[in-house]
Amino acid sequence: MEIIIKEGFDFAFKPDACERCTGKCCSGEPGRIWLNQQEILQISTLLQIHPIDYIQKYLNRFENSFSIKERFAEDGFECVFFDVSQKRCSIYTVRPFQCRTYPFWEHFRQNSEQAMRECPGVIMEGVEEHADGVSSGKELLKNPP
Repeated sequence: MEIIIKEGFDFAFKPDACERCTGKCCSGEPGRIWLNQQEILQISTLLQIHPIDYIQKYLNRFENSFSIKERFAEDGFECVFFDVSQKRCSIYTVRPFQCRTYPFWEHFRQNSEQAMRECPGVIMEGVEEHADGVSSGKELLKNPP
């Protein structure tokens, strides 16, 4: 069982939990998933549409930044790229950095209980016991779940 630990966080993450999850990180309370220019180009390429068309159809602009649009869902909101029938991200291979690093967000550094409620892969008990043979947060970025 792979466990990911990132310095400064008092919890660990089990990537295999994503296989059984219903997409909690993609739905629920409204939020913003920020994208940079490279991510916009990668996603528009995957979708085989021009970047301008992609921006107009799938992104909201906030001053000089772009965030992925959300749609209404049963329990709040969900990312427009969340495949409801599969309970998976439809752009998973090129998902934004912010999605790749979940649940190791700065907000959760001080709110680990919330991270545990929101993500079935977050574990808090026995984190120290798993310290040997775990992946670092850097590995998460190289080999995302």
